[in-house]
Amino acid sequence: LQLVESGVGLVQPVGSLRLSCVASGDAAPYYTIAWFRQAPGEEREGVACSNTDGTTVYADSVKGRLTITRDDAKTTVNLEMNNLKPEQTAHYYCAGEGKTWDGGSLLATDYDYWGQGRQVTVSS
Repeated sequence: LQLVESGVGLVQPVGSLRLSCVASGDAAPYYTIAWFRQAPGEEREGVACSNTDGTTVYADSVKGRLTITRDDAKTTVNLEMNNLKPEQTAHYYCAGEGKTWDGGSLLATDYDYWGQGRQVTVSS
């Protein structure tokens, strides 16, 4: 599985941003895909997960402020973020794993495949 993230890197406070993760490989539609973020000096944190059955999971810290969606082909997973704040500045990664968990997973150690990540800076 190969994962490539894209999206605008700089956004003003209270602005919105969409990050995209394109998964390629024969079995890509069958992988659980999640988004993580890592701020300088902090651990990588899971923010949202898209399961292959269409269900989604969000970290409590971001509920209501972002949305994860997956296209019909199940190979592109988008992360829409609204009302962005400077403290959301981080490197954002998508990750994939060829298994499912009841309720999904936001643990970085559960994922074997990672994209290069995309720096998102929230600043005026």
